[in-house]
Amino acid sequence: MSKPIITLLTDLGTRDASVSMAKAVLLQHAPGARITDITHRVPQHGLIQAAYLLLSAYVHFPKETIHIVPIDVFNADTVRLLLTKQEGYWFIAPDNGLLPLAFGDLPEDVWLCYDLPHPVSFNEWMQHAGKIVAQVVAGNALPYTPHAVDTTHRILQPIATGDGVDCNVLHIDPYQNVVLDITQQQFETIVGGRPFTIKTLRMKNITTISKNYNDVEVGEPLCRFNSAGFLEIALNHAQAAAYLGLDPSNPRYEAIKIFF
Repeated sequence: MSKPIITLLTDLGTRDASVSMAKAVLLQHAPGARITDITHRVPQHGLIQAAYLLLSAYVHFPKETIHIVPIDVFNADTVRLLLTKQEGYWFIAPDNGLLPLAFGDLPEDVWLCYDLPHPVSFNEWMQHAGKIVAQVVAGNALPYTPHAVDTTHRILQPIATGDGVDCNVLHIDPYQNVVLDITQQQFETIVGGRPFTIKTLRMKNITTISKNYNDVEVGEPLCRFNSAGFLEIALNHAQAAAYLGLDPSNPRYEAIKIFF
């Protein structure tokens, strides 16, 4: 890749120079790189939301894109930087459970690139990430150690029960649509053709899958599968999260049940 594409997905926000500093460091190691923001508004330490947003975005980039995800990087006594290549895309992330949250068993190779004792600054973390980028861009044999990642941390999974399926909220988008941790494939496998009900307290119950928001009247609730393939609860021209009593700024959300 002569001009690599690099993405950044962080919890840094946009109120200071941290994002600009991260991009400047990357350009030191990969001059001419095209750096794209996925988002910098992940809730602090929000690994589950970061995993969902990464899954939603990465496949829309060209193969060989390098996705860098510095979320909750100082979570342990030592700071580890991991590199993996999944489905033709590169990922650089901390060894904090983020990668298995997004990809499950991580079927392809994972390398431990750096294991840094504290104190480590964010600038130093990005400098080491930049060195990894330079190695990937050079296309040489990677001088890193294969690493077995703890895959007990998985992205939240729906749990089938006797009378339905328990789901968790993965994400609340800027329109306050509520994204659950059940994909279309999982929904079809678990629910099948059975009638179902999503009880929404202050809203009408939802009993059908909609194709788009205008399948219901303005202000009425619906559920649909979003572009990332996950089930989403929404209100046509209104804010579903507010009606469900969910706080978009809080990464710890309540469970929502789909009844058979």
